[in-house]
Amino acid sequence: MATAQQLSHVWPLGSRVNDQGHLELGGCDAVELAREFGTPAYVVVEDDIRARARAFADAFAARCDDFEVHFASKAFPCTAVLRLLRDEGLACDVASGGELAIALKAGFDASRIHLHGNAKSERELAEALDAGVGHVVVDNDMDIDRIERLVPAGVVQRVQLRVAPGVSPDTHPAISTGGPNTKFGFGLQSAPAAIERLDASEKLDLEGLHLHIGSQIYDVGSFRTALEAMARLAIHGMVNLGGGLGVAYVAAEHPPSIEEYVAAKVDAVHAIMGPDVRILDEPGRALVANSTVTLYSVETIKRNVDTYVSVDGGMSDNLRPMLYDARYEAQVASRFGGGTFCHLVGKHCESGDLIVRDAELADPRVGDVVATPATGAYGYAMANTYNGVPRAPVVLVKDGRARLVVRRETYEELTGRDVG
Repeated sequence: MATAQQLSHVWPLGSRVNDQGHLELGGCDAVELAREFGTPAYVVVEDDIRARARAFADAFAARCDDFEVHFASKAFPCTAVLRLLRDEGLACDVASGGELAIALKAGFDASRIHLHGNAKSERELAEALDAGVGHVVVDNDMDIDRIERLVPAGVVQRVQLRVAPGVSPDTHPAISTGGPNTKFGFGLQSAPAAIERLDASEKLDLEGLHLHIGSQIYDVGSFRTALEAMARLAIHGMVNLGGGLGVAYVAAEHPPSIEEYVAAKVDAVHAIMGPDVRILDEPGRALVANSTVTLYSVETIKRNVDTYVSVDGGMSDNLRPMLYDARYEAQVASRFGGGTFCHLVGKHCESGDLIVRDAELADPRVGDVVATPATGAYGYAMANTYNGVPRAPVVLVKDGRARLVVRRETYEELTGRDVG
């Protein structure tokens, strides 16, 4: 009989291989979860998310008095996940009318929701204003035009101004957002005029500046560089630092800790902008990525030049390997270890539907449950129905109990919007 063991930092907090040699998540046997809920399935460890939310809040509280942590809901826009983070005292940022609706359904007070986006429609802005969102993050001059037109006479809407500081951190180009040639925000040359316009507005109250230089960042010094570039702009007493902390997708990766990330940001704000500036931060993936494991079932094994282990999901439930060449780990949930080098691939009609290139699995067999960790960020968010594959369910696990919070999509729902 195997000895129970804790797993690496890639897996959700508290995960282990139990005495039966099976992966255990939130006290639940992963093989039993696959049997009960089917595969593919996103399994979310509730305690992991709560612990990370508290770690962010505690780290900021230890270094500054006036702060607010927002969950960047685009990372995992699932109502049940948002409720957990609301319960932990976090605020929320949204980037569309749909995300706003999800956040409101999850119970966030509208005054603690911020609306983002580089292409906000008039309808989305009207929905946000009607809901009473705390801030609209102004991205461009058209935002200002529309908000001023929509805000009733005698009403003032609080806003932040998004600035692109011209800093490109060491991350994938698709998730680098603060460089000199980006679709997001005002450049350093155009920001002063926008600030002047907002300061003169009778309907808009500019409370501070916003920057977000990108995601999956390991070099926390990039945040200071960005703030230094913005130092000559009037900050209005508040700065929103975006998010960006990287996470570990494979055991060999060791990103900065939450405490190191927060220290770098707060210290930079205090040094460059002063000790009394209100600090907002919007972590996304770092709150949820490692909380979740996707479970698959092996359908076929094929040996051509290489060995291909094909499972019942793939690019419909995790598009990141195909978009960003993102790397993941995988294990047979009932036989941890290695021995068989293979490619873990999905069921979709694309040669690029490759979940883990050069995986090492323990004697994979048809019917095995395979687990890939660190899928909480942007897996569910980017889920799709390519090849008519219904979207996967979400299961919350805690203290040995499992709770279905998003059911599996049905075939009928694939055509539910047809009108002819």
